[in-house]
Amino acid sequence: MNVVFVTGNANKARYFSELIGLPIKHMPADVEEIQSLDLKEVAEHKARSAYKQLKRPVIVEDVAMQVNFLGKLPGPFIKWFIEEIGLEKICRLADASEDRGAIASCVYAYYDGKLLKLLEGSLSGTIAKHPRGAEGFGWNPTFVPEGSEQTLAEMDEPTFKKFYIRIKPIPQLKEFLTGLDKI
Repeated sequence: MNVVFVTGNANKARYFSELIGLPIKHMPADVEEIQSLDLKEVAEHKARSAYKQLKRPVIVEDVAMQVNFLGKLPGPFIKWFIEEIGLEKICRLADASEDRGAIASCVYAYYDGKLLKLLEGSLSGTIAKHPRGAEGFGWNPTFVPEGSEQTLAEMDEPTFKKFYIRIKPIPQLKEFLTGLDKI
């Protein structure tokens, strides 16, 4: 496949390759990220920016976690919330409401210079009282998916994958990519 997964995070690239099961290489690129609470808008902009740099079909990913009582926040800005206030304070933010509900979401954007395809996945859950667990990525120690009592960071690998592919639309992306030759 001529398409590349664009990320500067080697762990994310490794895990993506493992889950997608297709021969997709990864490349880092210095892509501009716009400021928006619309995850699709952010992913689309990243895909177009990556394509412009690399001049080949790209897949980019953007993730968000919104805390229900905060509206769409932190949303795509979750990385910056973690860097600025840390995981414990994200849990403390949720203390301000009786509703600890949250939604984790991901958008994959494919762009080849003509065709733009956005694929979105999401999973409802709650914000833990305190960060728990040491596995996973970013905000995983704070997010308890619906149907579990563990945070994503506390789960063993098979359980984690079960929830992870509900957030990340890997099966839909794989189906789309394998069908590209029919378009």
